[in-house]
Formats: sequence, structure tokens, C-alpha cells
Amino acid sequence: MARGENENIIPINIEDEMRGAYIDYSMSVIVSRALPDVRDGLKPVHRRILFGMQELGVLHNKPYKKSARIVGEVLGKYHPHGDSAVYETMVRMAQPWSLRYPLVDGQGNFGSIDGDNPAAMRYTEARLKRIAEELLVDINKNTVDFQLNFDDSLKEPIVLPAKIPALLLNGASGIAVGMATNMAPHNLGEVVDGIIAYIDNNEITISELMEHIIAPDFPTGAIIYGYNGVKAAFETGRGRIIIRGKADIETKDNGRESIIISEIPYQVNKASMIEKTAQLINEKKIDGISAIRDESDRQGMRVVYELKRDAVANVVLNNLYKQTQLQTSFSVNNVALVKGRPQTLNLKDMIVHYVNHRHEVVIRRTEYELQEAQKRAHILEGYLIALDNLDEVISLIRSSRDPETARNGLMERFGLSEIQARAILDMRLQRLTGMERDKIQEEYKEIMALIEELKFILGSEEKRMEIIKEELTEMKTRYNDPRRTIIEHNAEDFSYEDMIPNEEVIITVSHQGYIKRTLLNEYRSQGRGGVGSRGATTKEDDWTEYLFTASTHNYLLIFTDHGKLFWLKTYAIPEGSKTSKGRPIQNLINIESDDKIRSIIQVADLGDEDYINNNYLVMVTKQGIIKKTTLEQYSRPRTNGIIALNIREDDQLLAVDMTDGNSHIIIAAKSGRAIHFPESTVRPMGRTATGVKAITLTDVNDEVIGMVCASREDANLLVVSENGYGKRSPIDAYRITNRGGKGVRAMNVTEKTGLLVAIKEVVDTDDLMIINKSGITIRTPVSELRVMGRATQGVRLIKLSEGDAISSVEKIKKEEEEETEGGEASAPTEQQPTE
Repeated sequence: MARGENENIIPINIEDEMRGAYIDYSMSVIVSRALPDVRDGLKPVHRRILFGMQELGVLHNKPYKKSARIVGEVLGKYHPHGDSAVYETMVRMAQPWSLRYPLVDGQGNFGSIDGDNPAAMRYTEARLKRIAEELLVDINKNTVDFQLNFDDSLKEPIVLPAKIPALLLNGASGIAVGMATNMAPHNLGEVVDGIIAYIDNNEITISELMEHIIAPDFPTGAIIYGYNGVKAAFETGRGRIIIRGKADIETKDNGRESIIISEIPYQVNKASMIEKTAQLINEKKIDGISAIRDESDRQGMRVVYELKRDAVANVVLNNLYKQTQLQTSFSVNNVALVKGRPQTLNLKDMIVHYVNHRHEVVIRRTEYELQEAQKRAHILEGYLIALDNLDEVISLIRSSRDPETARNGLMERFGLSEIQARAILDMRLQRLTGMERDKIQEEYKEIMALIEELKFILGSEEKRMEIIKEELTEMKTRYNDPRRTIIEHNAEDFSYEDMIPNEEVIITVSHQGYIKRTLLNEYRSQGRGGVGSRGATTKEDDWTEYLFTASTHNYLLIFTDHGKLFWLKTYAIPEGSKTSKGRPIQNLINIESDDKIRSIIQVADLGDEDYINNNYLVMVTKQGIIKKTTLEQYSRPRTNGIIALNIREDDQLLAVDMTDGNSHIIIAAKSGRAIHFPESTVRPMGRTATGVKAITLTDVNDEVIGMVCASREDANLLVVSENGYGKRSPIDAYRITNRGGKGVRAMNVTEKTGLLVAIKEVVDTDDLMIINKSGITIRTPVSELRVMGRATQGVRLIKLSEGDAISSVEKIKKEEEEETEGGEASAPTEQQPTE
């Protein structure tokens, strides 16, 4: 086809055109569709529905109108989009489980929390809720700007006056282009208190605001589990809030238990949640539930999970929280339009913008009312002039040829304005009576007083703020209701170190992996050679294997036989009495079933770089392999632990100690021999290295029983045998040899003494805590043990029953407490029930 003479073709780069067109589209979505305005908390579609309903006259005290009639009004006048977009939005505004404070009063089927669809708009009816009218009040008093609608035939408001802070009350959610918003609903009473607190003190902090606005308040109630997400959301505008359904455990007469769900998390479909739970039960992913029933009715929600006879209700409930929508998260992302631009807002930002908006509304409303009052005063002044000169006015009107002549005559004779002259001519004769005259004078007096008050309001910001506070208080009185969502703090919320005293405790670990912490003062000091008092109650095939002192605020680095390392705060270990069994270690750390604790090191601070780079962990295995690594390599805690060192299949990690790099190392074997060499002969290695040989064992049955990293000049070396014999000798008595040798004799091991079981560095101010396999403990001062030669047999430390043996020896700090007279301990007490 031939090109027309007048055709003008402009070449355009398609990339530039696409970029420009997409930016235009995205800005349209952001500003005109998906994001709420920070002032009234509404998106354009919500605003148009509410304004359209007011214009249609479907107020809270007027009859309902068909939803189709309302949708048609909004579509035809203000919102040129699909009818489903308008109707679905209106339906959501009427659902009490979707909005904390519904804005539409619906009659008919408006859907359900099970996800049922609402009836078609030709069947349902609606009208405004009274609280929605508070968003529109004073809109005709020039309080907000209007703009032309899509075809320039009508005007619609850019924003609503919003007597209530709808953004905080109902929240918002929307997906724009390149950004999204997800804002939580809150309780009206709390929000009003928070806004008033801000008005009273503009410098208020977010933490102080949180004393009033505690947390989001969801329409479906439920439980906010943990407060850190709420705190983050309030402070930054972004945060992840965990919501749990409200569950109670009921026990029937036959002893069977049921879990009753009365509230579910916000935005969860109940029917879908039940269906998915049933599917998990069928797939054996959730155990312990025999039947599910939904007994919900008009009175409220009730979902029943019947449990099997052997099921533990709390275990099943935690499993439901973990695997189903009974626990969900609400990711707060407070993005709203501020002066037409999207911004992420914290709690105070939202309050500030709302108060600024209301302040502007109050100013504009007062100016409008002042203008109207002045217009009325002007007319009343004309009335009063006419009444004061009534005969002359009547005569002038009667003698005038037409109304225009009369109007001009009045204006000239009495100095009236045209408006006043018109009003006098329009005045009815009944207003000339004496009573009506008094009414005009009274009205004029009142209007002048009103003008003075309005001028005072415009001249005083403090007065305007008082008005905002009074109006908010009125809203609270009218619409406030109790909080629905309760807050349940979890372990992450608290800084336990602020609440738990930093004190020394005794950590006890049994052979089968039961752990507990006990207050130090539960163990009293006894003389050497005592029988001991009963310690931990254990099963027949279990005994206390490790016992040591620790500070409650410290990190514990837990090393296992397989060479793995786990981290645990001391205060996280459950507290138990001296006679209690404790808690399985598997409940606290993810240790494998065939692994067990081998050594525990206390570390004060894993965040101090100087500390972690200048301290070392020295490890030794049963086969005499030693490895030294900087603490820094182990300073990043992981939930599932890490490999601390590689170990051969026929070997096990035996002991770990922390040093500053300048210690002397003594390693003893159960055969009674010990090797002594400087730590400097072991070079630092990587975290996963295997290590080097520390001692050569005498035979295949021999193995390392302990390691001491000696650093104190006043210290002695204590060795203890399995039959209760022990002695302390100077460390100098153990001559220094090359690493990897056979060492020297540490104790004269005989059938009477038994094999060596422990080696410790001790000083006179230490106490010894000795524990045997049957659970008997004795605490005895080191000072009662005299220093003796290296190769001697030693003295009896504890009397053992036949067949019993020492399992663990630990040194603890000496306490100022009374010693038992006579050196003998009281007889063992009755076994206490285990915890």
C-alpha cells in the first residue's frame, strides 16, 4: 500500500518504548490500585465503594440496597474496572474474619471462613457500617481535595477525612509492581491510646508507643507466639509474626483426650487446614489422632482432634503447630503511599502521618465552618437592621416598582449588601413577630460566639490537637472492644541472661546422656574418707559420668565421642535437684543416638575476636592422638553441630581443654603412665584435621584416661584410681619428655588400687567432687590430701561398696560452709523419685 502524503512515521527504539510504557503501568498499579494511602488507609477501590455508598444513601440507619445496585453505582461513576473487582472488595469489607473492623454491613451469603464463595450480587444486600461513616464524616466541608472521575463528569475524593485511623485498625495487603504491602490490623482502643500519647509527646519513642499499642490484633483472635517479630515490625516496618491457633486439651470421662481448636490464625482457610491435616494423618506424618470433627456453628469455632489412647496431647499439638496451618506466620511489610510515593513505615511514622492528616482536616473544616458562620452572621446582621427600621423598610418595598428596585433601594438606604437585601426581600412575614425577632437576635449572638471560637481554633495548634484527641476518645468510647489476639512469649523473646543470676552451678551428665544443672550449695563439704551422700538417682545400668562447675551465662562447647561439637548456654540446661535424674541430652542438642558427650568446655564470650584468636582448644583421643586448634574455628554456633576433628574408626575423642598456648600438657593412660611435654610442641591445625601422636600406649588394652593442660605454678597433679585411691604430686615430678613417648609412672597401679581413672590439676583451695557408678557422691577438700611422691600408691579417698568403682572426679571451688564433724558423712538417704 502506498504511503499517504500526510503520513508522519516517527521511528522509536522499542526498548525505550517498552521501558517507558512499563514504568507508566507500574506507577499506575502502585498509586492507583495496590497500595493504601497512609492518611485514610484505603486503596482507591475501597474509597470509591464507601463514597459511592454514601452518595447512594445506604447509611447504617437506612434500608439495605441490592449489592448489584451499589456495584453499578461505583462502576458507573467512579471505578471503571470489572464488576467482580468491586463486588469482591465489598464482600471482604463485610467479612468479620477478614477485617478487624468491617466497614460494610452485609445481608445474605457473604462467604465463610471455610472459603465458601459469597452469593451473586443480585442476591445479597448491603449498607454502610456506622464505623465506615466515620471515615466519611465532614467530607462535604471542604476537608479533602476532590478530583475528576474517569470521564470528567463527576468529582471523587482523593482521600477521605478518616475520623478513625483505618490503616492501623484494618491493615492492608496488596501486590504492586516491584513492591508489595502487608499490614496487620490492630485494636482500636490501643491505637487511640497510642495516638493520644504521641500528641501529648511528639518525641515519644517506639518502645514507649508499644506500651499502648501492644501488638497486632487479628479478627480471628488466635495467639501471637513470640514478640520479637512484633517488635521488629513496629520498629522497622518489617517483621515476621508467628500466629498459633488457640487450642485446649479436654479429657473425656473414659480418659481419652481431645484437642479443641477454638480460634485459628488470620487468613487461614479452616476447611483447607482440616483437609490437609487429615492428609498428613493418612500419610503417617502426624501420629496420635484417631478422628477429626468440625463442630463449628453460629456460636463459634470448634474443631475437635480426638486422640488415640496412648497419645501425648502436648506432643500431638506441637506436631500440629509444626506441620499444619494451625501455626502460620504473618510477614509484616508496612508499605503505604505518602504524598503519592510508596514508603516503608514504622509504627510512629504511621501515627505521625495520620495525625498530620487529621490536623489538616480540622483546619480545613474549621475554615469552612467559619466561612459559613460569617455568611450567616452577615445575613442576620441585615435582618436586624431591617427589624430596627421595620416601618421604613416596609414602606420602601411597597413603593418599589419591582424586586430589583426594592433591592437597590434597601442597599442604598441602609448600606446593605446585595446578599442582605435579597435575604430581607425573601424573609417571610411571620419573622416580623416579636418572638421571631428575639430568635434572630439569639441566633446572631450564638453565631458570633461560634465565629470567635472558630477563629481561636485556627489560631491555636494546641486547641486543634485537643480537638483531635477528643474526637479519637469519642471513637474509642463508641467502637472499642476487647483485644482478641493474645500474646504468648517464647524463649527467643527474653534475654534470659538479664533475668538469671550469673552464678556457679554444677552440671551433671550421666553415662546414658541425662544432663541437669544443680545449685552448688546442694553439695556440702565432708571429710576425707567419708561414705558420701546420695547424688543423682539413676537407673541400675546408668551412673553419673561427668560432673563439673559452670557459670550460668557461659557458652558450653559440648564435644562428643565421634568428634562433633555442639553449643549450649548453661542456663538452657534444665535445673534439677541433687537427686533428680535430669533431661536426656537429645532434648537439648541434635546429638546422634549412638554418640555421647565426651567433654564440655566453658567459654565466656564467642564474640570477642581477641579472645577467640588467642585461645586454643587442645583435644586428645583414647588412642593418644592430640590436636590443637584456635577457638575462633569453633566460634560460630550451628544448630546441628559441626565436626570438631576427624577420628579414626577404632578411636574416640577423650578430653578437650582450653589453653592460651603456653601450657604444659600431661596425658595419662589407665596403665598408670603419664607423659609431660610443652604445648608449644603441638602446632595449631585446622578444624577438621586429625592431629598428631601424643603418647605411645604400652599395649592394645591400654588407653588414655585424661589430659591436664597445666598453667599454674602452685598447682599439683592429682591422680585417682578406680578403687578409690588417689594422691597429689608436684607437676615438676613428671619430667618433660618428647611428645609421642611412653611417659613416666604416675601411680603404682596394683590390684588393690585398680586402674587409673582420672588426672586433674589441683590447688589447696579446690574441693574434689568424687562420684561412683552407683550414684554416691563425696565432696572433700584437696588440702586434706598431702603431697607425695610420683610413683607411690596414694591414699584412700572414698570407701567403696563391693563391686562399685569411681566413675568421675571433678574439682570445684571451695565454698565457705560448715564441714561435717568427725569426717564421716551421714548414711545414704532413701532414693527420691526421679524427675
